[in-house]
Amino acid sequence: MKVAITTKGDKASNVVAAKLIEYMSFYAFEMNEDNPDIVISVGGDGTLLYAFHKYKHRLRDTAFVGVHTGHLGFYADWLPSELESLVIALANTPFHSVKYPLLEVIVRFSNGEKELKILALNECTVKSVEGTFVIDVEIRGQLFETFRGDGLCISTPSGSTAYNKALGGAILHPSISAIQIAEMASINNRVFRTVGSPLILPSTHTCMLKPVSDVNFIMTVDHMRKELNDVKSIQCRVADETIQFARFRPFPFWNRVRDSFIR
Repeated sequence: MKVAITTKGDKASNVVAAKLIEYMSFYAFEMNEDNPDIVISVGGDGTLLYAFHKYKHRLRDTAFVGVHTGHLGFYADWLPSELESLVIALANTPFHSVKYPLLEVIVRFSNGEKELKILALNECTVKSVEGTFVIDVEIRGQLFETFRGDGLCISTPSGSTAYNKALGGAILHPSISAIQIAEMASINNRVFRTVGSPLILPSTHTCMLKPVSDVNFIMTVDHMRKELNDVKSIQCRVADETIQFARFRPFPFWNRVRDSFIR
C-alpha cells in the first residue's frame, strides 16, 4: 500500500507524523507522495482541506484518513494516542470507503478567457470587492431572485457545519447529495427582496450566479482566495466527483455535531 502524509506543520503534528512513519516501517507500506492509495492528514480540518486540494486529481484512486492534533474536527477521527492501532488497521484490515459529495464551481468570463473549474470540499463564497453585492440567482435555468447584500455561501453537506452554519444554514448529513446556498446579510426592504432563507438543492439542480453589473469579485474555495474580473457567470452544482474516506470503525456524524456544538 502506498501512503502519503500531510501535516499542519506545527511541532505536535510533525511529532505524530514521525511516529506514523516509524510504526509503518514494520509493515509493507511504501511512502509515495505522488501516487498514494491512502493520504493521512495530521492536524485539523484545515490540514485535510489542504490534502484534498493537493490530491484532488486522484480522487478515484486515493482515500483519506484524518488524525487530529488540535480541536475536534469533522474530518479527523483518530487521536495521536491511537497511531499504532491505526497503522495495524491499515496493514491488516480492508477499509470501508465512505464517500462525501463535493461542490463543483465553474466560472465563465465575458472576455473570452478560459473557464475556471474548481472543486470544493467545504464551501465556495462569492462577494464583491467593494460596495453591495448584486447578482441574479438562477435555478435550473430560471431566475429565482436578484440578491443584494454582502455575498453568498454555497456549501457541501460536510461543509454545512463550517461557515454555512455561522450564516444560519442547516446542518446536512454528508450522505445527502446536495448543495446549500446561504445568504450573507441580505438587503430586504419595500424595494429589494430575497428569499431570506437557506436553499438546499439536490444533485439534479444547478445554480447559476450572474452579475448584474460589471464588478470584480472575491471568491473563496475552502481555504483559497481569488479575485475575479470580467465574470459572466458562476455555475454551482453537486460534482460528479466525490471524496472517499477510509473507515475502520464507526464515525457517527451526529455524535460529532453534538460534541462540537453542544457539549
